[in-house]
Amino acid sequence: MQRLSTSSQALAVRGHLTIHSAPSALRQHIDWAIQELLGQTVQCHWSPQAVKAGTFKCTTTWRDRPAVAAQLASSLGSWHYISFEVHEDSHSGGELFRFTPERGIHRAVTDLTGTVVITEDQLESVLRNSHDEESIRAGVALIIGTEWEFELERFRGVNHQEISTLRAI
Repeated sequence: MQRLSTSSQALAVRGHLTIHSAPSALRQHIDWAIQELLGQTVQCHWSPQAVKAGTFKCTTTWRDRPAVAAQLASSLGSWHYISFEVHEDSHSGGELFRFTPERGIHRAVTDLTGTVVITEDQLESVLRNSHDEESIRAGVALIIGTEWEFELERFRGVNHQEISTLRAI
């Protein structure tokens, strides 16, 4: 009988890091943190962030072991002057971490399409601790990260405007 084994490639997950806004002085430190966690093969290519003067943005992707996104979010979250998102996707879903200096960090479990999943326990907790419709809405909004989405959307819109401008040329 042949023994089944799991290859290290099968355990690999895909990840995507978007740093929406970081001060110029932190760029090298952020690069070092990313390289320490992901290795030398990942490069962050920085460009000016038009929404917030004096800040820069970058994106990078990787394939690595599970839970790297959590490590990246924890490391990057220690610098309070940056805004970022980290997605980690596997064959069964993934995780999404969002951070803004005003809100701190938000973690959500996602399905295969990237949609935030609300668990039964989370929903029961909201219902148990809520006394009216408004507090239920606020609890669900907290679970899905509505306030983080609102703050980060202004940075994402710039990227779309840049692409539209380039296509118009």
